[in-house]
Amino acid sequence: MHPTLLIGLDGATYTILEPLMKEGYMPFLKEFTESGFKAGLLSTPNPLTPPAWTTIMTGRTPGNHGVFDFIWAEQRKSDHYFTISTFKDIKCETIWSIVSRNNGRAGTLNYPLMAPPPSINGYVVPGLTSWRHLRRHVHPRELYDEMKEIPNFSAQELAWDFDMEKKAAMGIAEEEYIHWAEYHIRRERQWFEVTMNMMKNHPCDLTSILFDGPDKMMHMGWRFLDPDNFTENPTPFDLKMRELCLEYYSVLDGFLAELVGQAGPDARVFMASDHGFGPSWEVFRVNTWLASEGYLHWREIDENMSEQDRKAYEKLVDTHFVLLNWDKTTAYARTTSSNGIFIQVANEPGEAGVPADEYYEFRQGLINKLEAITDPESGERIVKDILLKEEVFPGENDSQAPDLTLVMRDHSFVSILNKEPIVCPRPEIEGTHYPVGVFMGRGPGIKQGVSLPTLSITDVAPTVLYSLGLDIPSDFENPVPTEIFETEHLEANPVRIGDPTLPLDAALLGDKSNSLDSGEEEQIIKQMKALGYME
Repeated sequence: MHPTLLIGLDGATYTILEPLMKEGYMPFLKEFTESGFKAGLLSTPNPLTPPAWTTIMTGRTPGNHGVFDFIWAEQRKSDHYFTISTFKDIKCETIWSIVSRNNGRAGTLNYPLMAPPPSINGYVVPGLTSWRHLRRHVHPRELYDEMKEIPNFSAQELAWDFDMEKKAAMGIAEEEYIHWAEYHIRRERQWFEVTMNMMKNHPCDLTSILFDGPDKMMHMGWRFLDPDNFTENPTPFDLKMRELCLEYYSVLDGFLAELVGQAGPDARVFMASDHGFGPSWEVFRVNTWLASEGYLHWREIDENMSEQDRKAYEKLVDTHFVLLNWDKTTAYARTTSSNGIFIQVANEPGEAGVPADEYYEFRQGLINKLEAITDPESGERIVKDILLKEEVFPGENDSQAPDLTLVMRDHSFVSILNKEPIVCPRPEIEGTHYPVGVFMGRGPGIKQGVSLPTLSITDVAPTVLYSLGLDIPSDFENPVPTEIFETEHLEANPVRIGDPTLPLDAALLGDKSNSLDSGEEEQIIKQMKALGYME
């Protein structure tokens, strides 16, 4: 197989990267793009970490791979339950598995939903994992002890400091905000050191590392990074934060240079992001709106509750979709991150919800009302677009897909809090996920110095497999984007279509009892709240 390095840059956008390259903060990335190709990369319909990275890993869209959000939910009679999405929820084969069963070696570092880890021929160090649980989710297990021998290794910084992330989201003092930015620079260095160790001591045909710092820096620091949003009269704090954000990208550029150098001149290197980024300026409290229109009903408080239990319940009932009144609710939003509205359908007589034969009429009525929510000053629609489940999430694994996916006019995540007003401005401009990310690459046979039209996120997996010299599975949803490669290379190495992927990656799981425990789920939920994906 031809050696290939896949570098994930979570949330990376040319809006930020191109000015940084031009101004000299990322000289290596500038040289990399000039000696290869670059293109925009259109994300999944809801540009969110779990579905988007899973599409990159599988070459399949969410309706087929089955991952739509950070959580997986189900209804049992009159109650709803949810758990954190894991590797076991991915319903399609990943590129790591495809490489493994073709007698190759694959290494994956810091990618989401890789716990519990599959038993691939290579190694797995998953992302979205608390440091306390990291050891048992490293494959092979003995690799963790080797990682501990890396100079200055810190499991706490490699994984997640959930408390720090939670503080950052809740609003913290300027000094702590600065510590938060410094922490992400240190954390990225941890992943860089681990990756260099793996590349030197455990070389693979496909090495994959995900740097998630760009997403974290832009969620909290968009107003410091984006020239169009940086204040005209910066305070010393503003200047310090901008300096730290620029330092992060400069340090990252150095890491990219060393990793590409370690891969060697014969390797092909691809860099991709799961989505783009941009500014967000308002909040739409979708569940409050649904309640005001009679679609959603909050569960009432038991009069016999103690005062302490009453306060705890009041806090939960306003934020957790599992505590709605399911006998009366017909439509609701589960999470901030899904940007979706779910319609409760009564499939049997006597069940709560919308009668199945009235579903489409009910849904259209809901759409009409959402389209009528406008800015009173400009008359502009607040909900810019409303995506239908069957149109944007086709596939046999669409049970977790929202019936309606909302695209807000500023691409913001909705709020699910029971709080007035329904629409309000954010205190300050924040970064949020935008649909178009980045895709770049260079190496033998790749065109040099070209900018291509926007590609699809489903193009990444076939590109990687073609780079390795493998057949492209017949059930991949997009072909190899041949415009990336030189004509001579394609003629000498024609694209080969092979057998379809295996039904499930679950066959690769080593210890099937190795699931996330309640402590791990609690830590991940804290992280989702910290980053604004849950409330």
